[in-house]
Amino acid sequence: MIMRRRTRDQLDSLALEIRSCRRCPLSKDRTKAVPGEGPEWAEILLVGEAPGRDENLAGRPFVGRAGSVLDRCLEEAGIDRSRIFITNAVKCRPPNNRRPKNDEVEACRPYLEAQIELVQPKVVILMGNAATKAVLDLEGVTSLRGRLFKEIYLVTFHPAAVLRNGNLREVFISDLLAAKDKVDGRWPPARDEDYSD
Repeated sequence: MIMRRRTRDQLDSLALEIRSCRRCPLSKDRTKAVPGEGPEWAEILLVGEAPGRDENLAGRPFVGRAGSVLDRCLEEAGIDRSRIFITNAVKCRPPNNRRPKNDEVEACRPYLEAQIELVQPKVVILMGNAATKAVLDLEGVTSLRGRLFKEIYLVTFHPAAVLRNGNLREVFISDLLAAKDKVDGRWPPARDEDYSD
């Protein structure tokens, strides 16, 4: 319990640091930085790309249209959002929701690494190319999705992609279920060859 409290305090301190960060030009135009949220004991940690318009206003991750898609898909997969930690590779909104630049990702990398280290989840779900590139230095989510890298990182589509293309919904939910299996120690042996690196 003491360790958990210490971890919570460290995450809260990190969030304060992120909210006042000036490491890159994105800080100049933000309304609110979006550190992320969730319990310090979360077994699943989700990483998106960057805050959008709604997140920039609220200071919370995935509260807009893509967040609604995420919430519905999590519910279908039997994953309680309040029990997972959700963050982004970049903590401030890029102009016009463009993809974050490399220097912006690099400026935020220590924050993301610290969050993963503090929470120590059983699985980190990398949602989309930007998150996958930021963490694994790999791109091509269509060919990488559903695969487990370094025994902890599971690649899938970003909820915004699911919003744009409803055909991805079942695949996205399938990947969420695979993450749940990993947490429960049921990573399917028949899929190990196909889904691990």
